[in-house]
Amino acid sequence: MKSALGRLQASGIVAIVRVPSPAGVMDACRALCRSGICAVEITLTVPQALDLIGELVAGAGDDLLVGAGTVLDLAACRRSVGAGAQFVVSPAFDTGVVSHCQRHGVLAVPGALTPTEVVQAWQHRADMVKLFPARVATPDYMRDLLGPLPAARFLPTGGIDEAGASAYLAAGAAAVGIGSRLMEPSAVAAGDVDAIAAAARRFARVVAEARDT
Repeated sequence: MKSALGRLQASGIVAIVRVPSPAGVMDACRALCRSGICAVEITLTVPQALDLIGELVAGAGDDLLVGAGTVLDLAACRRSVGAGAQFVVSPAFDTGVVSHCQRHGVLAVPGALTPTEVVQAWQHRADMVKLFPARVATPDYMRDLLGPLPAARFLPTGGIDEAGASAYLAAGAAAVGIGSRLMEPSAVAAGDVDAIAAAARRFARVVAEARDT
C-alpha cells in the first residue's frame, strides 16, 4: 500500500473544502474520489469539520486521503489528528504543529512563501510545503525555488484553475491545491454531485496530461 505521501502525490490534486455548511460535503467528497481526485482537505472553517473528517476516514477506507486544513496552532492540530486527519495543512509554519504531526505519523504540510520560510519548513522535515498564496507564488517563482531546493515538495494553493494547475505541475509541483473551482460551495450545498464529478474529471485529466509530457 502506498504511504499517505505517495497517495497525495499520486492524486496530484488536493480538493480543498471551504463551505459555510457541512451539508452535502460527504457526498461531494465521494463523488470526487469516484472521478479521480482522491485527496481532500476539510478546512477547519467548515462547521463540524472534525466530525466530517472522522466520518470520511471511517467511511472511505483506503480510497480517499483525508486531511485537515487551516490548522493554525497546536491545539487545532491535536484535534485534527485526534479526529483521524491523515495530513494537516497550515497557511504558515508552526514548529509545534509540524512536530505533533511527526510524532503521530501524520503528513505535515505547513505554508510558506519566501525562500527563508520554505527553508525553515524543510529544515524541520515538513513532508510538503504549501506554497501560498499562489497568486504571488507563480509557477515561475516555484521553479526558481526548486533550483536551489530541488528536493522540496510543493503544494501551490490559492485561486488556481485548470490552466494554472497544468502550469504548476509542469514546473515541478508535487500536487496542487484546488478550492472552489473543484468544490464550488453552491454545488456542494445543493448536492450537485454531477457537477462536482465533472470538475474532478477535468482536473484529473490535467494531472494525467501533465505527467505524460
